[in-house]
Amino acid sequence: MIESPRPVIYQLLPRLFGNTVETRKINGTLAENGCGKFADINDAALASLKLMGFTHLWLTGVLEQASGSAYPDRPADAPDILKGLAGSPYAIKDYFDVCPDYAIDPAKRLDEFKDLLDRCHAHGFKVLIDFVPNHVARSYQSDVRPELSFGTNDDRGCFFHRDNHFFYLRPTDPGGGPPLRLPTSDIPGCTGLFPMETDAGRVSGNNVISWAPSIHDWYETVKLNYGHDFTCGRDTSHLPGPDASPDEVPSTWRTMDQILAYWQAMGVDGFRVDMAHMIPMEFWHWSVKRARARAPHVFFSAEAYDNDPAKLCEAQVLDCLLDAGFDAVYDDPVYDALMDLHDGSNKWANDLDQLTFTGTRFHRSLRYAENHDEVRLASPKEWGGLGMAVGRPVTAVLFGMGRGPLMIYSGQEVGEPAEGREGFGGDDARSTIFDYWSMPELVKWINGHRYDGGRLSSEQRELRDWYARLIAVTAEPAFTRGEFYGLNHANKENPAFGRVGNETYSGHWLYAYLRRDPGSGQAFLVIANFHGSEVLENVRVIIPHHALGWLEIGLEKELRFEDRLAGHASLTAPVASLPDHGLCLPALPPMSAMMMELR
Repeated sequence: MIESPRPVIYQLLPRLFGNTVETRKINGTLAENGCGKFADINDAALASLKLMGFTHLWLTGVLEQASGSAYPDRPADAPDILKGLAGSPYAIKDYFDVCPDYAIDPAKRLDEFKDLLDRCHAHGFKVLIDFVPNHVARSYQSDVRPELSFGTNDDRGCFFHRDNHFFYLRPTDPGGGPPLRLPTSDIPGCTGLFPMETDAGRVSGNNVISWAPSIHDWYETVKLNYGHDFTCGRDTSHLPGPDASPDEVPSTWRTMDQILAYWQAMGVDGFRVDMAHMIPMEFWHWSVKRARARAPHVFFSAEAYDNDPAKLCEAQVLDCLLDAGFDAVYDDPVYDALMDLHDGSNKWANDLDQLTFTGTRFHRSLRYAENHDEVRLASPKEWGGLGMAVGRPVTAVLFGMGRGPLMIYSGQEVGEPAEGREGFGGDDARSTIFDYWSMPELVKWINGHRYDGGRLSSEQRELRDWYARLIAVTAEPAFTRGEFYGLNHANKENPAFGRVGNETYSGHWLYAYLRRDPGSGQAFLVIANFHGSEVLENVRVIIPHHALGWLEIGLEKELRFEDRLAGHASLTAPVASLPDHGLCLPALPPMSAMMMELR
């Protein structure tokens, strides 16, 4: 389980993170556009990130993936099974190897990765890598552990067998029968065919049973089989229990257990698990237990979505994953609610309230405002086009809510906008994970691998400093050990709670809550103005009698409220006035937040 202090994760994709080549040719090769290396994550980078307050590094996409770049011991993959020249980090070609692109000497890539692990540990970081259990590249073949390659001993004559690694297409399945036809025939250099699947085609990674997957499918990957036929529903109770011996479990389970053990033995401290909800819960109970027997404090976080029809449990899958042993699960619902507030969906800040009553999951959710799958906060096409400043209220509210892990994606802290087309990734407001590229704003912080921010603007420096303050404040006991008390419900009828224009109800753009640690008594009021242009003036926050009882504060006292985030406000108020008159706040600028400690 999670060690104290709670994880504060910095996510970085080595391909992008250390790359300072600024050519940025659309669909450019490695030689043209460059590629970050393990060595680029040097002592200066690690010291700067540690000083900012991070405890964990998620090294995204380090496992060897299918790629268009060739090496002496590794030919390039066919372009038909690639998304982008660099390839998808989630189309893994060898679970026991790392990407040769990231090594100065590709033949010594594992040694260079081990050196990076040593550097990270020397700076006090825990290191996480991806674990992608649901699918692999169509070209998967392990060179490091060939005896553990998937599919070698499969019975390819049946769609499903308990001990097959893959699901095999039948001649009568949709798509017109063999051969497998990929949606790439119109792409230069492609044929739409993949010779390995001329006769025996396999189900694509997103459960698509077709000889002709579409461009919108995970066509570059194949689905792995955990001993359950996903076409037969979500009841996986027939699978082995957590104490089963390796010879009693499906073949894929044994291989995956050896993969986790391999990286644990190398010094990896934990795993971010991709699409964990698509895997039977019985496997997680079994594999996480075995991983913890090897290293009691190994960290598991799950990317998972309860609204995905492919989930393999009938109950709320995030709760099921926590019950199976995960330390944390993605808080996608709160992220989505904040996105909806800014994208014209007519959502209100009040809509966050219903997402705060999720039981133990509330304090075991990993919260983020960006990751590699999501759009950039600073994108001119997303988040209302408000720019990098929108990250202040969004991230403050997210990071202050619970006791679970926090995460920032590299570039977020300097306002990386992901503007323009890059290659396969297109102009989609995301920093591409498929192409050789560099991030135009992050390279200003990298500054020739000095990692001193020497080329950042004053606004970018200020933003990065703000994120550092946010991390520091949310490391206080009220946030790491405290409970949550929402205040918007008590202020819906309060006309002084940030109404804009002709609004007759409060809580559209303003959100407020309390955090308190019962052990130390430390308490904070968190308040954020999400509006992109309105200064909210003469705001009063009602703190009802029930909340004061929850805070264990007597009515006879006087309270001081000191902003620890921006440091510009210090207020005092008689406690007796808070339930009726409320706390009078200074003007709240657009896209701002305060974290006020109660003293």
